Amino acid sequence: MIYHGNRFKLKAGVTQEQIEEALELMHTQGREIPVVKSYLVGREFGSGGFDWGAVFALEDLDAYWDYLTHPAHTRTEREGMRLLERFEAYDITDDDDPDFAAKVAALQQRHRDTDPVLKDLLAELPVNTGVSAVPAAGSGAA
Repeated sequence: MIYHGNRFKLKAGVTQEQIEEALELMHTQGREIPVVKSYLVGREFGSGGFDWGAVFALEDLDAYWDYLTHPAHTRTEREGMRLLERFEAYDITDDDDPDFAAKVAALQQRHRDTDPVLKDLLAELPVNTGVSAVPAAGSGAA
């Protein structure tokens, strides 16, 4: 099982209406993406100064790819990324494959490579960390 998480801080000036629309997009992912086993969208109370977060439970790496490329997810990316000051994506898994992190990085890279709009949106974020971060030129990081 993979728990794919997102934490984000909104830009100054984002309206309550925009927040509600963005959160509804996250809920739509949970309701409409068939491979999502369960999900939670809510306020972030951890360290790091994030405002909101979401976690989506996925069965395996095939489901992860289906989640990344589902229209509900790509719509959230296109509409939501513009509202963010900081974004972090992370994964928690009980998969004991020693290559799990590299496989997730490859899926995220493939997702960016097949979607230049997303790659640009991620690159424009002031702070983007975790599994979806666009690697810095020459860093080799994912």
